[in-house]
Amino acid sequence: MSTVSTVNGGISFWYADQGTPTPREPLPGDATADICIVGGGYTGLWTAYYLKKAVPFLNITVLEAKFCGYGASGRNGGWLYNGIAGRDRYAKLHGHEAAVRLQQAMNDTVDEVVRVAAEENIDADIHRGGVLEVAYTPAQLARLKDFHSVEIAFGEKDRVLRGARETGERINVTGAVGSTWTPHGARLHPVKLVKGLAATVEALGVTIHESTPVTEIKPKHAHTPYGTVRAPYILRCTEGFTANLKGQRRTWLPMNSSMIATEPLPRSVWDTIGWDGRETLGDMAHAYIYAQRTADDRIALGGRGVPYRYGSGTDNDGRTQPATIEALRDILVRLFPTTGAARIDHAWSGVLGVPRDWCATVTLDRSTGLGWAGGYVGSGVATTNLAARTLRDLIQQDSGQSGPTELTALPWVNHRVRRWEPEPFRWLGVHGMYAAYRTADRRELTSPRPGTDPIARAADRLSGRH
Repeated sequence: MSTVSTVNGGISFWYADQGTPTPREPLPGDATADICIVGGGYTGLWTAYYLKKAVPFLNITVLEAKFCGYGASGRNGGWLYNGIAGRDRYAKLHGHEAAVRLQQAMNDTVDEVVRVAAEENIDADIHRGGVLEVAYTPAQLARLKDFHSVEIAFGEKDRVLRGARETGERINVTGAVGSTWTPHGARLHPVKLVKGLAATVEALGVTIHESTPVTEIKPKHAHTPYGTVRAPYILRCTEGFTANLKGQRRTWLPMNSSMIATEPLPRSVWDTIGWDGRETLGDMAHAYIYAQRTADDRIALGGRGVPYRYGSGTDNDGRTQPATIEALRDILVRLFPTTGAARIDHAWSGVLGVPRDWCATVTLDRSTGLGWAGGYVGSGVATTNLAARTLRDLIQQDSGQSGPTELTALPWVNHRVRRWEPEPFRWLGVHGMYAAYRTADRRELTSPRPGTDPIARAADRLSGRH
């Protein structure tokens, strides 16, 4: 497999496929709005969409530092699925039934995104093949069976557990000994979705200013180098780039994730792999991978490279380390040996937002008018939509336009968590955690034992993930 001609960075393959947009005009000076949304990714655009649909006369302004979808919304793996970060913790805090309601809302959210995309004529290459997660070691198989049982306990009665033969009939992952499949998932093209959303909300009358970085958020004020937007509600929808805002350096940790995309693969290779259902594909490793078969028959595969930049730094153009490209390529060939001669056309990276307790949340502070949503820990393609509809309901409730709703009663609403540790402890902790996970994965690959490696268990406890 050749990586000599690999394009590294340039935001993502999804933008290389669609073309990098010309940014909209920046904020021309001080302005006022009913609602100011900071961040032009999925969370911000979905929030603008649902608020404008609910109350068409609202004056809504979206401020974006680069261009809509520059962050995780334009770089992710294209997994529209029903996972949400923190559900198990919410079950402990609020009870099992509350977490079941949260899970059902996520199941419904997959349907909602597909519905709105069709209604608004957004062609995002959506294919509803579900999500297939595989195991290829005894330890992974034990975790997969436990995971499958837990998901059923949270209401996913349509989830299916498959053995090695049935798994291979779906996707021929080398060495796979089992899998679990849920219908609550779809593959999509991330940039086609974000560009379609931006065009849709603009057509509804939402004002979008790009090339307009917000430097500080205060009650009723969003400050930029070009002027200040004043609004009763200021909504922070910045996910992994939250650390760039004044006073937010330790709020959410910007975790790096990297991806590669092959050239379009020939029919002969697909004949050996299968994947005719175009499910999104994951595994049960501690440093897990995520993949999709794209509409033009590439494999786009992602995983953790260098997990974190010192001081909560973020990248500029999506460039990733050569060693990460090689590591992802090695995983691809191990899972699918017939891709060994395929060219890697593109590699890139991005950041996702990680709260200290690994729980996604949506919040509106009624005393200040400040709201935020995020901390999706990599599960944001669908969760952003649920967050946006919840922010809509919270604002309508606060402004007296409606009362509490099923969404405002979900357990992730107004959840607060402590900040991340200062440096160098943050850097040491994250790099140590992922070094432990990689070590555990290597040990499990050669171990006949079904139990999770104790190094991974220790890393889970220290990180706060479990």
